[in-house]
Amino acid sequence: MADNIHTQFHRFVSPEEKAKLLGQSGTVLWMYGLSGSGKSTIAAALERQLHEEGRFAVILDGDNFRHGLNSDLGFSDDDRRENVRRVSEVAKMFAGQGVITIVSVITPKRDLREQARQIIGDPFREIFIKASYETCAARDPKGLYAKVAAGEIKQFTGKDSGFEEPEAPDLVLETETHPAEDLASQLKAAYFSPKQ
Repeated sequence: MADNIHTQFHRFVSPEEKAKLLGQSGTVLWMYGLSGSGKSTIAAALERQLHEEGRFAVILDGDNFRHGLNSDLGFSDDDRRENVRRVSEVAKMFAGQGVITIVSVITPKRDLREQARQIIGDPFREIFIKASYETCAARDPKGLYAKVAAGEIKQFTGKDSGFEEPEAPDLVLETETHPAEDLASQLKAAYFSPKQ
């Protein structure tokens, strides 16, 4: 089957023309961290800030993927790898069209983050959303940590299934000490010049 499928490279509108039209270049901000660390909250705040500046962004949220495109995947190592691969391919397509793409996926292992970087290429920015397991358990916005404590969830990231902190991320945002709006502003300032 794969021998009969060919990638289409022809474009009637070049990436440069799209960047000029949108006034931006395609970028993938890959935000990862424990469940409850603040990824989705920062993503929403950042999207709002970018929108108010006249920039076009989309959010690719891990939970939304798990309800739709990736609903057939579990949490085994192979399924996590496939989850990241699919999200990466979608993010790459958006970035290729000049869209600022904000990804919010736990991505617990370094090799998974490297996989995303390899698939996406130059537009990829690795953003670690840092908060301790204890802080995330205290927040517990989805009630997952309570279920883990009750023994109802196995292979939970940070507990039964490990989380590898990064060695050299592009940016670290500490949600235990700063509010989401401020961190979104910090993220925006790091990668986007003020729009003229």
